[in-house]
Amino acid sequence: MKKAILMVTFILTTLFIVACGADKENAQPTNADRSKEEKKDDQQQEKQNEADKEEANQEDKSEDRQENPEKEKPKYQVSEDAMIVPINEGTNEKVVLLTIDDVPDKHALEMAKTLKNLNANAIFFVNGHFLETQEQKDMLKEIHEMGFVIGNHTYSHPKLPDLSEQEQTEEIVRVSDQIEEIIGERPKFFRAPHGMNSDHSKQVAKEQGMVVMNWTYGYDYFAPYQEANKLTEAMVSGEGPEVDVTYSLLKPGANLLMHDREWTNKALADIVKGLRDKGYEIVDPKLIQTLEGE
Repeated sequence: MKKAILMVTFILTTLFIVACGADKENAQPTNADRSKEEKKDDQQQEKQNEADKEEANQEDKSEDRQENPEKEKPKYQVSEDAMIVPINEGTNEKVVLLTIDDVPDKHALEMAKTLKNLNANAIFFVNGHFLETQEQKDMLKEIHEMGFVIGNHTYSHPKLPDLSEQEQTEEIVRVSDQIEEIIGERPKFFRAPHGMNSDHSKQVAKEQGMVVMNWTYGYDYFAPYQEANKLTEAMVSGEGPEVDVTYSLLKPGANLLMHDREWTNKALADIVKGLRDKGYEIVDPKLIQTLEGE
């Protein structure tokens, strides 16, 4: 009898323990348990959000680098005699700079497109009186958006030394203001009309953050070379015998002057090809040191 009682007691105890275990497994989570789980989920979500944000930032930076590549360091500088010379040894010396004055008149945009198709760059020097209409402004903006550097060539193309200091200042600053309004930046190069500077004009240009730049040769403003084939020959050879230049002015670093003219427009592609056939590289003006980079 005693053994039977003990056996029944053992069985009941075992059943009780098993029942308690089942209740524990089926028990609903408490508020504290739920709070811990929710906090854990929130932390995981926060980490995921931070990871997504970092990934998006990296993508934005990558796109910025593609759209706005880092500015290349200057490789050339403008000498006192307007030559384009390397800053450091080992840089290609056999280069020429193309410059086009009196823009945007009638042919500047077409000239820019010709150069773009040839992968050749240039500085387009602007006269302010060619920026009075919306069409002219749009033309300059398009030239700039094609990647060309825009320079200041005064408002009305005067002989600066003949003007008062105030008038010289107005001629120069007015154009820089016009250019900035149209393309969103001020010019970094200044060329005086007729190559005639004064001490005051040089000082104003410097104060405006511009490198003063004349040229080494050009022929399209001489009557004998106002025809495409003759102009091409003169620009590629560097010689202008019909204006008493019987020797070649073409040399490494030459700074070539051209204008927004019909005959120059027609000759431009052949000039570029002819210079390249002679082994000259058309230098990118963006590689020329400016006052900003000194």
